[in-house]
Amino acid sequence: MVDATDLYQEIIMDHTKSPRNYEHLADADHEAQGDNPLCGDELTVYIKLDDGKVTDVTFEADGCAISTASASVMTEAVEGRDIDDVEELVETFKNLVTGEEDANAIDPAELGDLAALRNVQNFPTRVKCATLSWHTLQAALNGRDEPVTTE
Repeated sequence: MVDATDLYQEIIMDHTKSPRNYEHLADADHEAQGDNPLCGDELTVYIKLDDGKVTDVTFEADGCAISTASASVMTEAVEGRDIDDVEELVETFKNLVTGEEDANAIDPAELGDLAALRNVQNFPTRVKCATLSWHTLQAALNGRDEPVTTE
């Protein structure tokens, strides 16, 4: 029988080996760059909006497994959502992986594949890897020009 930890590892590895929405989005309305100097992660998030909804979101990255998996899962989680819903999900995710919100208090079914990253809070050096794409997503939505950094 596969336990939750093994399942989460499988999800992270799947998103690392075959990241979803990994491409340049030529007609993006918004984009932002992010950098995690500690790990060497670099990524760009591209967003297309229509009537206050994220209709397309992609990324390009050169990063570790956690950073890539997090960005991949993020793109699937936010596509089709209203901007307000995306902002709320960003905060929930950041609180989850930083330990500010009890990981067990959130129903894994609500999070989908995001639940696979809930144990990152047990590895403080990996929290920045997991949240980089989320901070970069926020920067893109807010029209921030300067690159996001985890430092």
